[in-house]
Amino acid sequence: MSTRTPALSIPDFALPRSHKAFERANRSIPGGVNSPARAFRAVGGEPPFIARAQGAYLYDIDGHEYIDYIGSWGPMIFGHAHPGINEALRETLELGTSFGAPTVREI
Repeated sequence: MSTRTPALSIPDFALPRSHKAFERANRSIPGGVNSPARAFRAVGGEPPFIARAQGAYLYDIDGHEYIDYIGSWGPMIFGHAHPGINEALRETLELGTSFGAPTVREI
């Protein structure tokens, strides 16, 4: 297995906070990420750790902005933190989120 760091398209691109978070994550999460599909050991390098998202953009803990081409694998068709969806979530959290029975709201 090669430990060579992949070439970067932006030479001064650095992820020092993400690096520290990845080291910490590796101590408690197998592969350091919450999905085997994102286990970076297999592809080389380390992942950026995301701090927030808005619309079509993600922002990592190191201050970089990314276009979110994945869109949370499909469910984010309205983008991240859409105001109408956020309001619906706030209302839902007040009522409860999972009942194991059908509800009118889910229709």
